[in-house]
Amino acid sequence: MSGTAARVRTRRQLPTPGAGAVASVKGLLERPNAAFVIILGSAGLLVLLGLVMVLSASSVESYRDHGSSFWFWRKQVRFFALGLPVLFVCARLPVRAWRALAYPSLLVAGTLLALVQVAGSHSVNGNTNWIVVGGVQVQPSEAAKLALILWGADLLTRKHKLLTQWKHLLVPLVPVTGVVLLLVLWGNDLGTALVLIVILLALLFFAGAPFRLFGLVLGVGGGLAGLLAATNANRVGRISAWLDPSSDVAQVNYQPLHGRYALGTGGWFGVGLGASREKWGNLPEAQNDFIFAIIGEELGLLGTISVLLLYTALCYGGYRVALRSTGRFEQLAAAGVTTWLGFQTLVNIGAVVGLMPVIGIPLPLVSAGGSALLTTLAAIGLLLSLARAQAKEERAARAVLPLPEPVAVRVPEQVGR
Repeated sequence: MSGTAARVRTRRQLPTPGAGAVASVKGLLERPNAAFVIILGSAGLLVLLGLVMVLSASSVESYRDHGSSFWFWRKQVRFFALGLPVLFVCARLPVRAWRALAYPSLLVAGTLLALVQVAGSHSVNGNTNWIVVGGVQVQPSEAAKLALILWGADLLTRKHKLLTQWKHLLVPLVPVTGVVLLLVLWGNDLGTALVLIVILLALLFFAGAPFRLFGLVLGVGGGLAGLLAATNANRVGRISAWLDPSSDVAQVNYQPLHGRYALGTGGWFGVGLGASREKWGNLPEAQNDFIFAIIGEELGLLGTISVLLLYTALCYGGYRVALRSTGRFEQLAAAGVTTWLGFQTLVNIGAVVGLMPVIGIPLPLVSAGGSALLTTLAAIGLLLSLARAQAKEERAARAVLPLPEPVAVRVPEQVGR
């Protein structure tokens, strides 16, 4: 019996396989600065991947149209060089500075959106929400996303004690968002309009709005989206192509079909970086909305899964900041930015793999586009700033916690042999 007892005791003391690794990961995640590191690391890797893939995906079109395989890439690198100091400054701004920027940023974004219609716009694939400033195309609707988050978070924070009343919950948040939506839709940009609606819903949700309100908003928003889709021949064609992928493969279904060709030929490990076949004039907007297809073709299934994991980590870090912050503004702003980036990622990848119709939304931090990159880097800087504030709060809370009393440990008697 004593030998059996000894064997049982030894078996119980054996460590669980992988328990040490799990404990190490759990310990790292419990550190106050974990969210900051996760957001910075995942966003940084996505930006670097984007620079590499923009060079690969755009090289053929760039050489054909501009005589240099690096034309699009140099443009993206210039915006990245501008975005780095923007990211650094935004990450160092205190929360009170972000709140002070709420109303000015919305005013500037609204003025630029109105200027697009008044001063004349530049059309890109049917989207007229562009203006040319000093020879550079600028898309004010990108800045409107971040401006709406800052203003909405500050507004709902100021009115926190009054949000049990619907008039204070909805006014002026919904009417102002409606004006911004009309300006964006005026430029035929349905994709950005959908992102703005999702941002509004995220702000209301994290502000504690009742669920019946979301049914009303979704009903009105869905009806409006259906009306906008039905009254535009291009959108009707995209929806019809999505519902019947085998129809009109030479026109409306050409882009999504070749996007799926690219993903299908990538296999597990891809055809090799720079070796894409679809970018040779077969896949339109390969460096923009369909860059995920080129990633799948050149880096394979493992590459696309790695990209998905990076976006998952970024969203985890953002929502962690939102859920752990004690300040109302910090919660709403972090939730708004994270929902914006997560939703835009889902819609872009969903369109590439055929789960959603193509509506022209870029992949955050990866797709080519200067306005989108600068605005997204500023939003990442906001998340980093909020993560720093949240980590400071946790360190202060842990510093004032009393140390645990020492516990006497009784050593069990050894089992006799």
